[in-house]
Amino acid sequence: MTDLILPEDFGDTPKKELHLPDGFASLVVHCCCAPCAGAMFECFKAHNIKPFVFFFNPNIHPQDEYIKRRDELLKLCSILDFPVTVGDYEPRKWFDAVKGLENEPERGQRCSVCFTLRLSATALFAKEVGATHFTTTLATSRWKNKAQIDEAGFKAQVFVKNEVKYWPEDWRKKGMVTRRDALVKKFNFYNQQYCGCVFSKENTAYRK
Repeated sequence: MTDLILPEDFGDTPKKELHLPDGFASLVVHCCCAPCAGAMFECFKAHNIKPFVFFFNPNIHPQDEYIKRRDELLKLCSILDFPVTVGDYEPRKWFDAVKGLENEPERGQRCSVCFTLRLSATALFAKEVGATHFTTTLATSRWKNKAQIDEAGFKAQVFVKNEVKYWPEDWRKKGMVTRRDALVKKFNFYNQQYCGCVFSKENTAYRK
């Protein structure tokens, strides 16, 4: 993959107003990939928010795909000067968590378990670094069920005994999806064609 170059118009977020949650002081963002992070990160830059970035995605299969997504995100964080931590890559634990749910459809119970696992780890990381809130780039994807993601986020908040709060911001409205797609092209991101897990790779019909 080539080096990333910051587009000249980066910072021109369509989300001109960003209402921060009560008690907001610092933020951890769970990131699944650079394409989903671009418009969200641009919004943070425009509103002078410097988040902790947490890449924790044991669902991604195969490993070379995981490495591509991880490295592309690391490049993005580097040029934006966002601190980033890469969580453990332990796909066996993920497979154990979704055991028995292999035949669930996309947006089904397997996805709920997956989101909760990843966001619970994010909430725990947020607690460790002293952040007040956490959110996720999963919420930027039009292929995902926003309500399902939010449910997992609030479960993760409970997991850390509400010591860190989930921020259920809607990162798709106000032109954010269009901007996301534009930045994918401007950055020339590696842009995967499935969510990440082996089951979503085998079933991409939900994206059509």
